[in-house]
Amino acid sequence: MSAIVDARTYDIGSILDEGRWTPSQIFGVCLAALSIILDGFDGQLIGFAIPSLIKDWHVSRGDFAPVVAAGLIGMACGSLLAGYIGDRFGRRRALFVSIVLFGAATCAIGLAPNLLIIGALRFLAGLGIGGTLPSATTLAAEFTPRRRRAVTVTATIVSFPLGGVAAGLYAGQILPTMGWRGLFLTGGVIPVIFAFVLLAVLPESPRFLARQQARWAELLKVLARFGHPLPSDSAFTDAAERSMSLKNDSPGGIAALLQGSRARDSLALWVAFFACLFAIYSVFSWLPTMLVAEGFAPSFAGDALTAYNLGGVFGALLCGQTISRFGSRWPMIVCGVGGAATVVLLKLTPHDQTTLILLGFGLHGLFVNAVNCTLYAVSAFLYPTAIRTTGTATALAVGRLGAILSAFTGAALITAGGGSAYLTALGAALVVVTVGLAALRHHIARTVQTA
Repeated sequence: MSAIVDARTYDIGSILDEGRWTPSQIFGVCLAALSIILDGFDGQLIGFAIPSLIKDWHVSRGDFAPVVAAGLIGMACGSLLAGYIGDRFGRRRALFVSIVLFGAATCAIGLAPNLLIIGALRFLAGLGIGGTLPSATTLAAEFTPRRRRAVTVTATIVSFPLGGVAAGLYAGQILPTMGWRGLFLTGGVIPVIFAFVLLAVLPESPRFLARQQARWAELLKVLARFGHPLPSDSAFTDAAERSMSLKNDSPGGIAALLQGSRARDSLALWVAFFACLFAIYSVFSWLPTMLVAEGFAPSFAGDALTAYNLGGVFGALLCGQTISRFGSRWPMIVCGVGGAATVVLLKLTPHDQTTLILLGFGLHGLFVNAVNCTLYAVSAFLYPTAIRTTGTATALAVGRLGAILSAFTGAALITAGGGSAYLTALGAALVVVTVGLAALRHHIARTVQTA
């Protein structure tokens, strides 16, 4: 498809989807990925801090369930709010507000006098953490040509478990010397600084700007920066997005996600997100606590969570490459089945086989995070520009409900049935994820032809 519609009208979709992927666009994607690294870093600090807080304040695991849930409720609300802001006012603005909020709130947790205040601050941090992912992934998708989009979005999302790896290494150094207060105080400063750097150097999404004639002058500057200079009197259309859009696709309109033939895919996507985030946040919030309760040393418990995140980094990158060659349906279903199978192996591994346990959690993280990260790419694929951030944010918000459920079931399962009950719940969640993935009618098509 030609990028030129007539003498002065240009198809923004063709320019971006079929044009070169320039260094400026790659730089924008890297900034989005850094945002998600910091998001994953701050989001997982609470999991490393809970054992220390239990010891210092002489509270029970169950006392932390409302605290963990408050953060996850904030994430669900933040996802929806960022979806609205991103589709109405711009992805860049939504991303800036989200990062400042979670960074400042994380700093403040380091000064909290009791669990009630920590819970309130975790809710505020959750608003920002929940808003960062949909905003950053939408920007990454809209900075990238179609042929590279699935891999790029998946590689961007992999930054979340990478942030978890960084959090584990950071916590290992900071907790013994500065305690949990120092962990939160120092852990929140970097995101706040980064947010203002982001505001200065990150451009708005060209596809978002193309939908607003009043901002076409700004769009021309962004396109010139991306290596696509155009005349100052240029006008813009987006033919591909018009073909994807339905009658009621107004910005911020959640109802459009359930309109017509789109309803089944939206519901299947929500099921997969719900169960996947239940599994992931069961690990983020409760894995160290479960392992300590089973008699393992706190240092080993932290290593297990780091192994899980590190496996997730490799899994997401591997899945991103695989779906380029084979599409997203079967690689994601295979990873869902693999995640459930590794839970069975973990349940059969004796407690004295610590190396095998670490490898098992690393392999489980590989499969689960491969699915999780690719789900964002599927979201970006399913929805047109007018509702893309809303579509991704709503799916993520539904997923956060699964994460909220994990806040309560994690503590209850560990108390009632120990590690065995906890792992059984993880395996069941992965079965539900696989069912949701199989029910999706529209998966990402392969972009690399196999021999």
